Parts: sequence; C-alpha cells; structure tokens
Amino acid sequence: MENSELDLETAEIAGAAERAMGHAVAARFDRRRARLLVELHTGVEVSVPIRQLQGLADASSEDLAEIEISPSGLGLHWPRLDADLSVPGLLAGIFGSRRWMASLMGQAGGRARSVSKTEAARTNGRKGGRPPRIAKA
Repeated sequence: MENSELDLETAEIAGAAERAMGHAVAARFDRRRARLLVELHTGVEVSVPIRQLQGLADASSEDLAEIEISPSGLGLHWPRLDADLSVPGLLAGIFGSRRWMASLMGQAGGRARSVSKTEAARTNGRKGGRPPRIAKA
C-alpha cells in the first residue's frame, strides 16, 4: 500500500471516529438569545453565545443566520463572513484559534475578583494607589 493510500485510509478512520462522537444535522442562529444552536445526530442540542465564537461576535444577524453544514456534519460555514467552525472543536469547548482563545482567557482573568486581589487593591489604595511607572532611560 502506498503512503498516500495509507494516509487516506487513516484520515477516513479518524473522520469516522469524530463523526460518531457528534456531527451536526442542523444549525441556526437564535437572534433573541444571540446564540448558535447546533443539533447533533444524537438529538443533543449545543448552544454557544455568539460573542464567544471567533469571527462571529461583530457580525450582523442577517450574516449569522446563513449557516452551511459540511457534508460530513463536522464543519459549520458562514458564507457571508467567510468563517468556519469545527463541530468537534465546539464540543471540546474550542471556539477559535489558540491565540484568540488565550485572549479571551486573559480578558476574563483581568476581570476576576479574588480575596487576595481585592486586598491588594485596598492596600494600594491606602498607600495612594498604584505607583507610577518610571520610564527606563
């Protein structure tokens, strides 16, 4: 068996395994709740806020309403936005590229409130606030 035939067979097996775990049979944009709803072949419906999906957060309702499902059911495509998402990725909680996901996590971390963060802010406040940055020469 040639390498290319082996690669194709391996890819087909991997694709079949992903498809068995969950593939889309329907997808729609819920305007009222601003969420993507994906129905899987198992009857399970997955709902994700649009603002958490890379490339879709700032799109118009009309653009979000037009969704195409790939023939395998493993991909979602928005033709007006030229945006794509992976159904297995959505099921794994991956809503965009690594860099984009990291930026979301960084934003959430900056807003986080903890006892130690609150106490540090109070201590700094009693000292007159955050010290000024000193430019290096």
